Amino acid sequence: MLLGITRSTFTTPDARSARTGSAWVHGPLADTLLGWCWLPVALLMHDVESSITRTQGLMAIIFLISFAHQPLTLGLVYGDREQFRAHRRFYMWVPFAAVVLIAIGLNVSLTLVALTAGLWNAEHTLMQRYGVLRIYGRKAGDDHGRLEKPMLITWLVTALLFLGAYVDLPRLARKLGVDGTNRRSLDMLQSASSVATVLFWIGAAASLVLAVRWVRAERLRPVSTARRAKWIYAAGTLGLVVAVMVDPLAGVAGYVAAHAIEYFGIVHSSLHRRAATGDESMIARASGTRSRRVGLYVAYFGAVATLMFVTLSVSGGQLYAYAILFFGALHILYDGFVWKLRRPSVAASLGITAPVPPPT
Repeated sequence: MLLGITRSTFTTPDARSARTGSAWVHGPLADTLLGWCWLPVALLMHDVESSITRTQGLMAIIFLISFAHQPLTLGLVYGDREQFRAHRRFYMWVPFAAVVLIAIGLNVSLTLVALTAGLWNAEHTLMQRYGVLRIYGRKAGDDHGRLEKPMLITWLVTALLFLGAYVDLPRLARKLGVDGTNRRSLDMLQSASSVATVLFWIGAAASLVLAVRWVRAERLRPVSTARRAKWIYAAGTLGLVVAVMVDPLAGVAGYVAAHAIEYFGIVHSSLHRRAATGDESMIARASGTRSRRVGLYVAYFGAVATLMFVTLSVSGGQLYAYAILFFGALHILYDGFVWKLRRPSVAASLGITAPVPPPT
């Protein structure tokens, strides 16, 4: 399919959508690269694994990239009057509640906070993959979400059970340079390896059954460019989950990095379309022209870099850890409201013009 790529692949989203029927979010090449962007990161991590210094350095860079995408969600909420007004009280009080709950959690059990944050982020990252899969599904005219969500969740759970059953987690923690709270969380998971082994094989069987059901449902639908785009993305997701089991360190690196890279790509595409259609929100106006978008990105990354520098230099980096928990919690919570595809404005910002298909 990629053999037919021409210069139109790199034209603006609106012009490209008119010619391709909005089959792609960005274009064939860009979408394929985003769907598989975890692969070069995983290969790079696999290549440097023999050196603890390089491994820890690369993971530090990946975690910084991951942190950088989280505050972006706040701009999508507080810079969009319509979005903010829809859940005004929620958006006003949640930041204060997050500060209090994080403070309580850190004083009650550091291990519990670390374990909860890790699992919540793993689920959130997978739900982003599910959300992008549904973008392609909507473009293809299907409503297979009820098959796809349990399938992806089962894949993730099975991969995590594999780590608990067959991977030396304390050794993995030493390679990453993880100590303290996160190390205790991994030790706790390692102690349940016998139970994880049994559950892994149950999960593997369930994953296969759900994948077969999904393939059958997909084959009943007419083949189209949008459907092929969806299959490419689904294959990338399956490859990512398998990579976590084949080489946990490389797979986790790809899993974390791809989430942030893909998020930036989706936000960029959405803002471009919103500005092109005359969206009056503050953030859409700020990204209206190419020069404005460049200025917006420079200002954003400059603010994030300043935040990182300030928080890392306070209390031995403890304030930075708190900032990660704070922005991470708001990012995960707010995304559930910002990116609902059943809202016409959200669907349109992602190039979806077809109505919501009836349940099948």
